[in-house]
Amino acid sequence: MAKAWLILADILVTLLLLLSLILFYLYTPKKEKPDTLTLPSMEQNITLDTFHLKTIDLNATITIDDLIRMGEQSGIEEYIIENKFIIRTLEESLVELSAKVGDPLFIRIFKEESLLEVWIRSKTEYQHLKDYAICAYSGYLGPKLKEGDRQSPEGFYKVKKYQLNPNSKFHLSFNLGYPNKYDSAHERTGSFLMVHGNCVSDGCYAMTDDKIEEIYALVEGALQKGQKYVQVHAYPFRMTEENMALFSDNEWYDFWVNLKEGYDYFEAEKLPPFVKVENKQYSIHEGNE
Repeated sequence: MAKAWLILADILVTLLLLLSLILFYLYTPKKEKPDTLTLPSMEQNITLDTFHLKTIDLNATITIDDLIRMGEQSGIEEYIIENKFIIRTLEESLVELSAKVGDPLFIRIFKEESLLEVWIRSKTEYQHLKDYAICAYSGYLGPKLKEGDRQSPEGFYKVKKYQLNPNSKFHLSFNLGYPNKYDSAHERTGSFLMVHGNCVSDGCYAMTDDKIEEIYALVEGALQKGQKYVQVHAYPFRMTEENMALFSDNEWYDFWVNLKEGYDYFEAEKLPPFVKVENKQYSIHEGNE
């Protein structure tokens, strides 16, 4: 009988302990979540092949807005990972389109997406050939204004044979032709604004060396086979109506509306427009390539 009481006592003690643990878990005061997170003291340099280079001080305070921006950047990274025009090799892309090095070329650059987009004409219209993640670019969304502002340009540019530099200190490069007539009309200054390798930027669009080798070969091949110039259109972002609405309060909105005319023409016709500068504005005309 005494043994039975001991067993019963053990069971009751166990139940009481279990009940105490449950009550402790349910009723322990919870700390309010702070608006900011402070990370441990350390410094880390992050180099991403898909975004322009940044140095992040992890001893700093991260705000909620910072976390939102980090989420948006993760979305861009996910898009790039799923983008078949990045995953597919150049050789596979050429075969897919029945195209070859030397066919006419057209390039678009998007800052926000950190993307260089290559189009090639193997038939009557240009077809999407390949995308390359930009390794580094300088500044923020908006045009380059003056020499030394460390800002990558936006606008419509042309690359001719003499602008190719196979002996560049940045591995390979081609000059965008900044300032163009529009830039000069607005008294913008700057020089040696290029697409090049070596993954460093001081106003240029920098690629990794293996990527610039492919891009350079395509541009050089097209020019050698008779294309007078390769158009390079540099945009702040993909100029959809939704994106334009997001930047409607930006100081460069009117400038971007002008750029959007060229963007819309190519989206509709799949031919690069003939671009002129009239009354200090870009004017878009029917393409003749």
